[in-house]
Amino acid sequence: MTATLLLATIVKILIMVMFVLNLAAILTWADRRQSSMIQDRVGPNRAVIKIFGKELRLAGLLHPLADGLKFFTKEDFMPPNADRLLFTLAPIMAMGMVFTLVATIPFGDTICLHQFRLFPDFWHVHTGPHGELLDGVERWGTCAADSRNGYAPLELVVAPLGVGILYVFAMSGQGIIGAAIAGWSSDNKFSLMGALRAASQMVSYEVTLGMSLVGAMMIYGTVRLDDMVRWQQEHAWGIFVQPLAFFLFFAAAVAENKRIPFDLPEAESELVSGYFTEYAGMKFGMFYFAEYAEVVTGSMLLVTIFLGGWALPFFHRDGLLVQFGDTTLLRVAIPHVFVTLLGVLAFFGKVIVVCWIQVFVRWSLPRFRYDQLMKLGWRLLLPASLANILVTGVVWLAVDKAGSAASDGLRIAADVTQAVVAMAMTYLIGRGVVGMFGTVTHERNIIGTSAGIAARRGGTKTEPMQA
Repeated sequence: MTATLLLATIVKILIMVMFVLNLAAILTWADRRQSSMIQDRVGPNRAVIKIFGKELRLAGLLHPLADGLKFFTKEDFMPPNADRLLFTLAPIMAMGMVFTLVATIPFGDTICLHQFRLFPDFWHVHTGPHGELLDGVERWGTCAADSRNGYAPLELVVAPLGVGILYVFAMSGQGIIGAAIAGWSSDNKFSLMGALRAASQMVSYEVTLGMSLVGAMMIYGTVRLDDMVRWQQEHAWGIFVQPLAFFLFFAAAVAENKRIPFDLPEAESELVSGYFTEYAGMKFGMFYFAEYAEVVTGSMLLVTIFLGGWALPFFHRDGLLVQFGDTTLLRVAIPHVFVTLLGVLAFFGKVIVVCWIQVFVRWSLPRFRYDQLMKLGWRLLLPASLANILVTGVVWLAVDKAGSAASDGLRIAADVTQAVVAMAMTYLIGRGVVGMFGTVTHERNIIGTSAGIAARRGGTKTEPMQA
């Protein structure tokens, strides 16, 4: 391994790990803010720093920092009859397995080092007679190695394994062991019940999670995550070719993360805190933080498989190409450095949006009963995923036998989906910018109060208090 490759690997690890850590911390704040907004109450505003007599609250962003300090300073309690080894090992397994997943998730396109310049001359791009970029960067696939100068393509993924999504399933399945060990080793009946719930729930929804991706792998023709993104970049995003699989994967991923409405393993009203009831201090913090890190990694997988990964509509490695079928409307040659950086920003931006959607879901739906949870997984989601595999196979064979006319029609339909995504993203970004700089007006609209309802029903009885 050369020094350049070693340095690049370290940088990629830092990028992915720091993004997961920081976004997971911010999600703890977003959960509180979102819940307070939905429930119409005051959110996190107690953590404060005083500088020169002025209080800085930063919209509650100091609360994640306060949580970290609290976890490090609280007593590390362990039940007297607990299994010391397994009790200590469980939170390590729960958090460690989450970070092993990010190793195979690509966060950007392959960098062609022989064309990657830190300060490119944007206004003097060498193009051909048809507007193509004459710098040796191939539009599709991977860029070729430059053996003369010793340059090799740099993939923006920590470990570009050939098994791809199979490695993800192997590692994500290990999280079940951490929850089961935590509940069993705590010597607490509520913890044990929470561990049994967690194990059965995660095993059940792991089946749906895998089955929902079989149709996508049939379409993409690969198990490598980076090749899946390249297929979506060339054709259409996975949400358009596998819409049912997208929703099945999303529901199963939320259940795998054990978040509301699937938080039965740690239901406070039934099991105190579930399988980590007896944990305190940083051990509890590791379980707590692993849950939010799972939200981030699950969102990364969802973005990679169904939302185009780093791909943006009409953007390719050699520039911008707006094309419908054989009709080219716009072609702009863009240097490789800008296209690569834009793809990285697009990937992380999509992940943030999907994480926010999961936060919104958490505070919008009530908790299921446990029997409802299992029935949903085995009687609805799993049969739907199997039906999706069958329909995908039939449609795929029908299109393959239909000939070139059907292929040309699907190609135009794919270009139309790219245009729809481009317009939707432009609209949402525009609304976000206007909302950030616009004036916020607060209107008090009371739909009804208990006093008003009682008055309309004849008022309340006022009797003297009993002695």
